Amino acid sequence: MIIKMQLHKAYALEICRKEYQALGMSVISTSWGIGLVIGPAIGGFLAQAAEKYPTIFSKGSLFGRFPYFLPCLLISIFSAGVLVICCLLPETLHNHQEYDKECVDSVDAPEGTANEFDLTEKVQLTGRCPTSKQSLLKNWPLMSSIIVYCVFQLHDMAYAEIFSLWAVSPKKNGGLSYSTADVGEALAISGFGLLLFQLFLYPLVEKNLGPVVISRIGALVTMPLLSSYPFIATLTGLSLVLLVDSVSVLKNVLAVSITTGLFLLQNRAVTQEQRGAANGISMSAMSLFKAIGPAAGGSLFSWAQKRQNASFLPGDEMIFVILNGIEVVGLVMTFKPFLALPDDGES
Repeated sequence: MIIKMQLHKAYALEICRKEYQALGMSVISTSWGIGLVIGPAIGGFLAQAAEKYPTIFSKGSLFGRFPYFLPCLLISIFSAGVLVICCLLPETLHNHQEYDKECVDSVDAPEGTANEFDLTEKVQLTGRCPTSKQSLLKNWPLMSSIIVYCVFQLHDMAYAEIFSLWAVSPKKNGGLSYSTADVGEALAISGFGLLLFQLFLYPLVEKNLGPVVISRIGALVTMPLLSSYPFIATLTGLSLVLLVDSVSVLKNVLAVSITTGLFLLQNRAVTQEQRGAANGISMSAMSLFKAIGPAAGGSLFSWAQKRQNASFLPGDEMIFVILNGIEVVGLVMTFKPFLALPDDGES
């Protein structure tokens, strides 16, 4: 999964002109975000199929004896189809030897004589042509954006783990008393809302505000949103369903918008030759934080359930305060001097 995400990010930047890079990266992060949303939704709807759909699957059938076989089977079939499609994709890596010579000449050329592509590429680092010999680990615009990205991914993975646990926990413990099907429905709605925003609104917003400002706004709005979750749990009926679906859509939109902005910064900080390696470093670092996120989120939720009668931030209130704390750390790191923008980066 990590390798595929790395390749998709690099591929999207290779096939898109600069003015369409925001849309390309938006599609990638949207597909990733929707996968994180629809994946649990599929599991929620299709797990224990014999119990939920007894008229279709009998308890003595294969799906009755193995209650989680159906979602695993469908995901495997889907992955096989994706593999076939990947084999049809054309390669994007090309060696432009003529461009290397022209780029050196364009640095000293009079203003207005170099073409747009040369001017876009030559602004890297020193004002000379991009070079693949620069150490990626010494490229602070790249490394700082990766670190910020990892902090936000830790938050997102912990939230994803906690949301499902919080939704199915009983009302007396501050949860929603949702069934797995209810959770799957909420996540599916979130995925649809996320798709619409990222495809039609994010490129326009990024063009006017820039990826860093979007990330900051996303972090700022996320904090009061998470603080409202314990109060949402006190509602019942239709008002509860509508509000949970709405805040879930908004939370996922904000999270993926932050991720997309940081994707853009990472890929703009390196040359074409370094893009694959840069995304490899990014995804490897991110995988570590994503491994910690679910474990930390589950442990945090279990600990919070044991302090329902605490005098300070009882129960689930403590969970969302800690999540907000991680978000604050990520927000602070988006400012200078920590986060350095690439030479063609936009704030």
